[in-house]
Amino acid sequence: MHDKHLRSDEIELLLDGEEGFGVAPLRAHVNACVSCRRELESARELMVALDSLPDFAPSVHFADRVMSQVQVFEPWHAAATRTVEQFVPATRPARIAAGVGAAVTAGLATAGATWVVARADMAFILTQLGAEGVRDQIVAASNDVAFTVLGQPGLAAMQSGSPEIAAVAVGGFVAIVGMGLVGLRALATASRGAR
Repeated sequence: MHDKHLRSDEIELLLDGEEGFGVAPLRAHVNACVSCRRELESARELMVALDSLPDFAPSVHFADRVMSQVQVFEPWHAAATRTVEQFVPATRPARIAAGVGAAVTAGLATAGATWVVARADMAFILTQLGAEGVRDQIVAASNDVAFTVLGQPGLAAMQSGSPEIAAVAVGGFVAIVGMGLVGLRALATASRGAR
């Protein structure tokens, strides 16, 4: 026999009319305990009241309205799988061709990466050659600009390496650019006034 009052799950067993090994002691306790009998009767009355309530159905778009306000968490692997599925061909021959293409691409990428790692010194040399080529192009472009602005004597003076001459050449360049800007501004002002 139970010496404690019934728990809510035990009362539910009795309400549901369960039969079994553990139900007989519960029934015996209810017959002996006034408090548990009242609790069981109260639960029965509640069940009858709930059963007598009218059934109703929500509106047709109720679930859509609720779900539009719910933030659904999608795990990264599900999002990745959905993204990959967009690129998987629909037919079997196309999937086989895509798989072979992906395998060949992966093999070539692996071979290339292995070669680069094995030949790190070669990659360093190629990088150095590329950097020297870029530097040579920048020097050639700046020489062309200096030749155009300062002429052959100014370019020769800059290439002689004297800091004073280089400063005079740069100052002259800045002065020429400044005078050109002032002239363009005067020309623009004059053309506005002529209208």
